[in-house]
Amino acid sequence: MALATLSLASGALAEEACLYRPVPHEGLAAADSVADYLSTLQTCRNSDGRNLVAIRTMTIDKTPLLLLADSDKLTTRIERAACWTCQAASEESLAGTRYLRTVVKAGEMPGIAHRTFLQNAGLTHGAAQGAFVTGDLCPSRKPLDRRFFEKLMTTGQGAPVALSVSGLWLLHHAADFHWLMEKQADGALDIIWTNHSYHHPYAKGRPDDQTFMMTKGLDADYEILQTERLLIANGGIPSVFFRFPGLVSNSPLMDAVRRHHLIVLGTDAWLAEGQRPGEGSIVLVHPNGNEEGGIDRFARYVDQGTIARPFEPVLAAPP
Repeated sequence: MALATLSLASGALAEEACLYRPVPHEGLAAADSVADYLSTLQTCRNSDGRNLVAIRTMTIDKTPLLLLADSDKLTTRIERAACWTCQAASEESLAGTRYLRTVVKAGEMPGIAHRTFLQNAGLTHGAAQGAFVTGDLCPSRKPLDRRFFEKLMTTGQGAPVALSVSGLWLLHHAADFHWLMEKQADGALDIIWTNHSYHHPYAKGRPDDQTFMMTKGLDADYEILQTERLLIANGGIPSVFFRFPGLVSNSPLMDAVRRHHLIVLGTDAWLAEGQRPGEGSIVLVHPNGNEEGGIDRFARYVDQGTIARPFEPVLAAPP
């Protein structure tokens, strides 16, 4: 028994030593502090026999690191590459895993197919009794609407929420981002950081197929990877989920997200649009200060018990 306990302790210490620990910054660290950032697909094994999938490689302060995904739980972590032995993998070799099955399935869900674009493509409903609470942090000149998080935290310690973060929101809301990271660190919130593109362009009055990520000349690869770099540079861990700005996409954009092995996330309960949540709903609000109506509805639905309980982490949404 003592030997087994010692072995477990040694394993825990080794795992702790492999984790990336960012140095705290005042304000924000620049995205370019995360160098050599590339998509990859590798199966990796460590000395304890754990198996994870590397989906990004990078270098921070001259240290090679990996963004690793658990192919069953869908959790992600950043660890030193030296702690892992990896080999190239293919989508076919991982096709039987929950992770790749969901990447493929979500990529084949076109939502509402218009003549020139797709609306609300991807995973829109979860495989659980409770609801999945998500919030989009689109670029905004307004401060974070903390009422949403304060109401969410009344539902219990470690309240799960998936926050779709855009690069430009993060770039201009350092204090709000640090506040969220503090709430995550003290266990008040369980935040899953979802990619929401870097620029999140929007031109009011333009047709949907001429704005958002369908803006002419937009580089989808940059939009995806630069957001992750900025998030990592400031202590966040990107998840395996991606939500399109405005929920607007097309087939090439869906292919780009799949190429980076991300799960397209939609919604069936955008509260500001009057959609009512039910069991398994992926609930959408915008706590970026631009959608007070949705936040008001969320608070009312929480008080009334209208949103199905328990609140579920979005990691549990895919079947």
